[in-house]
Amino acid sequence: MGRQVVIDKWNPSSKLCGFCGTINNQLTLADRVWTCACGKIIHRDINAAINIKNEGCRILGIA
Repeated sequence: MGRQVVIDKWNPSSKLCGFCGTINNQLTLADRVWTCACGKIIHRDINAAINIKNEGCRILGIA
C-alpha cells in the first residue's frame, strides 16, 4: 500500500477551484454545485476529492 499523507484540516479543498485556483469564500455547506469566476461549474464533493488528491501529490513531490 502507498504512503499515508495528512492534509491540513484547514485546506480549502471544497472552496478551491480545481481549474484556476480561485477560492470561493462565499461557499456554504448548502451549496453543492457552484460556478467559478473562470466559468467552470464545480460539484463541491468531486472538486474537494480532486483537490485533496492534488495536495497529497504535492506533499509527496509527485505533482
